[in-house]
Amino acid sequence: MNKKILLSGVKPTGRPHIGNYFGAMKQFVDMQEEYQNMIFIADYHALNFIQDKEEMSKQIIDLTLDYLAIGLDPQKTLIYKQSDIPEHTELTWIFDTITTMPYLMRAHAYKDAESKNKEINVGTFNYPMLMAADILMYDTDVVPVGQDQKQHVEYARDTAQKFNFIFKKEVFKLPESKILDTVAVVPGTDGQKMSKSNGNTIELFATTEEITKAVMSIPTDSKPIDEPRNPEEDNVFKLHKLFTKSDELFALRERYQKGGISHKESKEILIKNIDTFIKPLREKREQLAQDTDFILDVLKEGGKRAKLKAEKKMEIVREVIGVKLY
Repeated sequence: MNKKILLSGVKPTGRPHIGNYFGAMKQFVDMQEEYQNMIFIADYHALNFIQDKEEMSKQIIDLTLDYLAIGLDPQKTLIYKQSDIPEHTELTWIFDTITTMPYLMRAHAYKDAESKNKEINVGTFNYPMLMAADILMYDTDVVPVGQDQKQHVEYARDTAQKFNFIFKKEVFKLPESKILDTVAVVPGTDGQKMSKSNGNTIELFATTEEITKAVMSIPTDSKPIDEPRNPEEDNVFKLHKLFTKSDELFALRERYQKGGISHKESKEILIKNIDTFIKPLREKREQLAQDTDFILDVLKEGGKRAKLKAEKKMEIVREVIGVKLY
């Protein structure tokens, strides 16, 4: 029985934090047994944000390292670079010709940029069509997204239906969203949702010193040690729930509720547990980073395999639209 195809693109635009890991990255690793995973480095999407040769190259390598370090297996997951498959941009142009500007003006990224009075580039305006091409090229069955990203898949579905209707042939499969709604919002060091824009992150491959600095900066109340606290309202305890094992977590909860644990002690336990979790990932990443040739080979091999699939699909598309004459 053939596995369903699961596809996701990740922009190489910065270091991942533990919120990224629990919010999406871990799921990609977990799902590579159940699905035929295709995870691509969305470097052409990133060109809207990074326009510097050295930075772009470094970020692509770093992101590939990140995913290999957390357990993506190139034998089970096709890892490739979007820019290695020119058929993506070819299909984007074809989709552009059947897409209206008012339709694209409803996209979240465009509306967000417009609300900030930005001078919007064409790449930002048109990115839903490149994303639709990314998804539809491979007969994707499912696209894992957060609730706030569901529109990406809806645009791909709309585009597939419109193309199939105009050219009177079922060329593109309609993908389904796989909403990652079982994942709780990962709290940052201030108790709010962890995000780079909030400046409240703990990096996924942080050193012990970086973990210590981040955790010790978590704001706490000024109650005396002996006074009972509600652990559910405590910013440190919110992170304990991700990193502290059940028996120790139960004991900690009791100490919070009865009183008798200092913020310093709780933070020290959390530092130990986060470091225990991150250390093997960090060490694996450091080991992989010694072999750049292996990283490049993973991307090149993934690109070759993805390109074969894209070429087959584009042969069909060119025939259907009438430009294939010989």
